[in-house]
Amino acid sequence: MRSKLFVPASRPELFAKALGSAADAISFDLEDAVAIESKPAARIELRKLLECRPVTMEDASQLNENKTLIVRVNAVDTVHFAEDLKAAIWPALQIVNLPMVESADSVLRAVEMIQKLERERCITRSIGILANIESPRGLRMAAEIASSHPSVVGLQIGYGDLFAPLGIVSGEPSATQYVRTAVRMAAGEAGVEAYDGAFVNIRDQEGYRRDSFAARQLGFAGRSCIHPSQIEIANEVFMPDHAEVEHAVRVVDAAKHHLGRGVGAFTVDGRLVDGPFITRAERLVVLARRLGMIP
Repeated sequence: MRSKLFVPASRPELFAKALGSAADAISFDLEDAVAIESKPAARIELRKLLECRPVTMEDASQLNENKTLIVRVNAVDTVHFAEDLKAAIWPALQIVNLPMVESADSVLRAVEMIQKLERERCITRSIGILANIESPRGLRMAAEIASSHPSVVGLQIGYGDLFAPLGIVSGEPSATQYVRTAVRMAAGEAGVEAYDGAFVNIRDQEGYRRDSFAARQLGFAGRSCIHPSQIEIANEVFMPDHAEVEHAVRVVDAAKHHLGRGVGAFTVDGRLVDGPFITRAERLVVLARRLGMIP
């Protein structure tokens, strides 16, 4: 997911436009973007959208092949969480975005409730969890959170909730890069992706580009878009370049040859390649195929 566009679930008039956008993923928001008094109506609109989507595994796969559907629910320990899940857990959904995660226990509680709804609604494709790291404790426990359950597909940074209570200026470079590095390492330990959070100044497109590139340099797979104008930039920044993809294809091909002969380290294009580089190349080839860069 190079780009993940936020859409308030209380704004159904925006759903079709968002789904028709170039964003890799659409994140329908039931949390901060929806006032408490509007949450019941937002759940109804969201359920109408997701429940009417194709319900078979094959149809759901075709529907979401190039568009990942996500719902950001309210936190596990809130009174809204259970009702949010009831509105969101349908076959068309791929990922639940879980905010304010501070422990593995929160993830496991969410998984238990999600799996119960999956069984009740005959959903055979497991729904993933994207866990938000947006508190000092959550940052400290990030590796444990990322490794807590196979349903966790990634970690995402929530800068506003993390920085504001600490008096850290939004976008302060040293704090931002420190958090990015910590989250990327935690995600890497668990073998999942890391996703960057929102860039709130939607008028500063060059700033968004520079900031996104800084995240890309740390190995982030993509980031949030809070306005459609940010989608194209995120897609461009987090798009693998062709030379990178061509090298990855050669690494994967060489790995098949060498590993079959019991050789674990070898060179491709003059570079030493072993386990971690092979894994990275395999993931890059999968992404490039999904993006249509290679057959």
